[in-house]
Amino acid sequence: MRFKTALELCRPFTLLPPLLGILSGSACAWGSAHNLHSSFSLSLLFWLVLGSFCASLMNAASNIINQVYDLDIDRHNKPGRPIPRGEVSVKAAMMLSYILYFFAIVPVWWVVPPPHDASLADRTFAPLPYHACFFIFFAGLALTFIYSAPALGRTKRNGFAANFTIALARGELLKVAGWAMIANVMVFEPWYLGLIFFLFLMGATSTKDFSDMEGDRRFDCMTLPVKYGAEKAARMIAPFFIFPWALLPIGLIIKTSDGKPLLTGNPALLIALSAILTAWGIYTVRLILRDPKALTTTENHPSWKHMYLMMMFAQIGLGLAYLI
Repeated sequence: MRFKTALELCRPFTLLPPLLGILSGSACAWGSAHNLHSSFSLSLLFWLVLGSFCASLMNAASNIINQVYDLDIDRHNKPGRPIPRGEVSVKAAMMLSYILYFFAIVPVWWVVPPPHDASLADRTFAPLPYHACFFIFFAGLALTFIYSAPALGRTKRNGFAANFTIALARGELLKVAGWAMIANVMVFEPWYLGLIFFLFLMGATSTKDFSDMEGDRRFDCMTLPVKYGAEKAARMIAPFFIFPWALLPIGLIIKTSDGKPLLTGNPALLIALSAILTAWGIYTVRLILRDPKALTTTENHPSWKHMYLMMMFAQIGLGLAYLI
């Protein structure tokens, strides 16, 4: 298989959000009240870069798995992709995905937070709770097969079940995995931050489904646009672009058992980030609702691009809100 073909299978543009998600989760943990690191070091930087790279490899592997199981649909909707056009076989694509999964999962065993991060031996034999990042990555791997593989349910066929699977893997768990590289995940803060991205993706991830309606319908893949029609599905997903960002200021109001705010980032920056993303979400919703049928005729509708850009901006902004 040529490198160019392998890269095309990985869909490089989609690999940046998980990388940023991991780094953002780590930044939030570093700037939070739960950080036990005394100082930043080159060793810590190495493990963070490794962990974020593994997250991108995981996403690349899941992209390939999805293309393998979507071959019949892609022959209709996206015939120019490498597998439908015959440039790579299903067997070769599966083998590449398995290799990427291996290198995405195995190194993460050694990504652990203090106090078991002093040496490679300490990392290897750290108590199981300190290997939370590894187990979260493994859960993410399982979810990619649950989403795509018929033998494991193929939730892709079932509207909100498909969105739930994606949102859990690339919203909730991604943020917590990044946090787990720096600090203990047995606190509510990282899960609350992950919930924001989970809710956003519960709706926003459907933007990619509108242009695939004809092929999805033909092969009984009941995405929200197929099940409810373009106009109703557009109205259903619209709130998810706007309301999740209200959880940022709400997290400053909620108090923990010791009377401190649940979110321990910079309050002013968190409120500003919420305002920017809410306004951006309203703008994106206007693009969607102005002409829902246009979503069905353009493979990469502007709303799909805004979804990715919003997610990346939110990850960067949230990380900065905890570091500044």
